[in-house]
Amino acid sequence: MAKTFDPHEEEQFDQLKRFWGRFGSLITWVLVVVLAGFAAWNGWNYWQRQQAVEAAVLYQALDEAAAANDAERVRQVWADIQQQVPRTAQAQQAGLLAARALQQLEAPDDARQALHFVRDRAADPGVVAAARLRLAALELQAGQYEAALQALAADMPPEFAALAADRRGDVLLAQGQTDAARQAYLQAWTAMDEAVDYRRVIEAKLNALGLDPSAPAAPANEATPATPAAPPVTETSQ
Repeated sequence: MAKTFDPHEEEQFDQLKRFWGRFGSLITWVLVVVLAGFAAWNGWNYWQRQQAVEAAVLYQALDEAAAANDAERVRQVWADIQQQVPRTAQAQQAGLLAARALQQLEAPDDARQALHFVRDRAADPGVVAAARLRLAALELQAGQYEAALQALAADMPPEFAALAADRRGDVLLAQGQTDAARQAYLQAWTAMDEAVDYRRVIEAKLNALGLDPSAPAAPANEATPATPAAPPVTETSQ
């Protein structure tokens, strides 16, 4: 049976052809861009996962080398981390671990390089602050006082402010600036939570400099006791 011609369907078909002729290329390119973006997003996630796995393996190798006090192995693994997975969070933690291990293995220059890497690349402000504190300690140990103070000069997260002030006090005291060191220690003692045991260490430093921060402060203008008035002199008749 022959199909009945429907002019309405023919009109719709013509409209569809005109629409596709006008917007077909644009739609095709939009689909290409969307699919390419989706593929790139999947590829990026896959690469990120691979980087994280590789970084975790390298971090484990670095930890084992540090535990074995193998300086050459620590250097080798740390170099691999910097070359292969430098942007991962594990790389920043590995930098702190490498710096500690290399300092203990009497390789201060290599330790300093690791701390510079973390300071310059870490996205976490807390990790950057930890690197700066350790770098200041390393410079202090080397007698590089200005470099130590420069490491502490940047803004620190609030939770690191007390430790930074304490480290600054150590540097200033080593420079012979006793008054400035006392003020830095007092700032650290005031800022540190009373529940933290290290606060007692800072208090001991202040005591050694002649200041007891826990002693109650004397009133600024303490009243002087009034001198009792002399009794009036009475004249006696002769």
